[in-house]
Amino acid sequence: MTKRILVIDNEPYIQEVAQICLRTVAGWQVVTAGSGPDGLLKAAAEQPDAILLDVMMPDMDGPTTFENLQASTATRHIPVIFLTAKVQACDLRRYTNLGIKAAIAKPFSPLDLANQVSVILGWNLK
Repeated sequence: MTKRILVIDNEPYIQEVAQICLRTVAGWQVVTAGSGPDGLLKAAAEQPDAILLDVMMPDMDGPTTFENLQASTATRHIPVIFLTAKVQACDLRRYTNLGIKAAIAKPFSPLDLANQVSVILGWNLK
């Protein structure tokens, strides 16, 4: 079964790179959202297998978006991986304490992204 990933990032370039790489390397379906509120709507409607969520976004940041995902019975079961430039040990501890699966550092290697997600979530690539 093909996995479906939701990428929530306010940078269109990051959305596009992630989408192309995850489709090409892993064959996954990718849905994108440009903000936390849009991501919440798409997560509930699309029911993705995982969410890649940018930490630093205007209006509603990644941690707030994650808290909203966790507060909804429709989305709390979806594993979330943060995409972030903030990968200091104290940041990673804070993210883990929130309940995310992991954090992938930005800038990420486009060719390695699908493998990183697969390893984190225990999925096999195609």
